[in-house]
Amino acid sequence: MASNFRLTYGVDLVFCIDSTMSMDPILDTVKNNALNFYQDFQRVMEAKRKRVEQLRVRIVAFRDYYYDGEHAMLVTDFFDLPSQSEDFEACVKCIEANGGGDDPEDGLEALAYAMKSDWSTTAQKRRHVIVVWSDEGTHDLGFGNSVPNYPKGMARDFNELTRWWGSKGNPGVMDESAKRLILFTPSKDSWTKIRDNWNNVIQYESNAGDGLRDYDYEQILNAISNTI
Repeated sequence: MASNFRLTYGVDLVFCIDSTMSMDPILDTVKNNALNFYQDFQRVMEAKRKRVEQLRVRIVAFRDYYYDGEHAMLVTDFFDLPSQSEDFEACVKCIEANGGGDDPEDGLEALAYAMKSDWSTTAQKRRHVIVVWSDEGTHDLGFGNSVPNYPKGMARDFNELTRWWGSKGNPGVMDESAKRLILFTPSKDSWTKIRDNWNNVIQYESNAGDGLRDYDYEQILNAISNTI
């Protein structure tokens, strides 16, 4: 006899979105996908017989502190979906492809912001998922720390950021059993170093400077849902 039992989840997602000029050809697509994400994600999860009772999404849109100053980072609180869909939509629509200066961006600072999110702890079955979209590598942590608005309390270097992520037996700032990291990023040292040395990480390699054209929306949806 078929079982009607379905796993129930509380899911927090942080979307780290490269919003520099090189992302211009694909940023509108990323934004449109984000706006449709709630309905499409629920559809995919229902097909897997997993029910998401709580879904919250946070946005970290990043550029480059050294070159973009006060416009380097947009960091929001979590939006409860679908109840805060209008606020979420307004936030996503305000993201524009600008700036960036040189090729690498401050993706590691964006990742640090994401890791220190106010993650929900109420659901019995939890997933805390960070998704990074970028078509370039990253600066070393602290590259832009000479500017006035560089964040205080930021990880000083990659080793400290690695400790924030944690490992089995050495917990970091996130729930070890809940955390997942999905990278839609090029094969650049900064991202491959994370993929090769951190746990619970999946990287889908994109072509540098080509804005993630390699991945269609269904692939991205499935990549996220498969971590849950």
